Amino acid sequence: MASIIFYEKPGCRNNARQKDLLRAAGHTLEVRDLLSEAWSAETLRPFFGNRAVAEWFNRAAPRVKSGEVIPEALDAGQAVALMIADPLLIRRPLMESGGRRMAGFEPEGVKMWIPLSVAGYPEIGMTAPESCRRPSPCPFPDQQMGMSADQPPVPTPA
Repeated sequence: MASIIFYEKPGCRNNARQKDLLRAAGHTLEVRDLLSEAWSAETLRPFFGNRAVAEWFNRAAPRVKSGEVIPEALDAGQAVALMIADPLLIRRPLMESGGRRMAGFEPEGVKMWIPLSVAGYPEIGMTAPESCRRPSPCPFPDQQMGMSADQPPVPTPA
């Protein structure tokens, strides 16, 4: 089985389900905090491969949901710069194993990369395990990022 570096948002229920699924399939995880990682363009960009820039974003991020950040309006450089400044924008989890990197958790894509059994997880076939089930945003993103509510937002490129 694979040894996977798994970048998560601590406390995220979806990331917990995804880790359980990987461990149940026999994989070993080295779990890291996505929000406190010292990202650079060189370390972050490879996780997105040849996906469209808009697919790099966490659609449940408060700044995306509010319309402050519009992923479809950004180029790769702008997107990476915003994500480095605000890691909540990064589609998660980020996973790395065997020299390959991946953003997001789509079971079919993961199964093409590493063995993944969904036995015991019938809900995986019905809903993507990266889809947030919370009715509202997580209650503490600013505190996890070490930001205060009165800090000015990072400007969004026009």
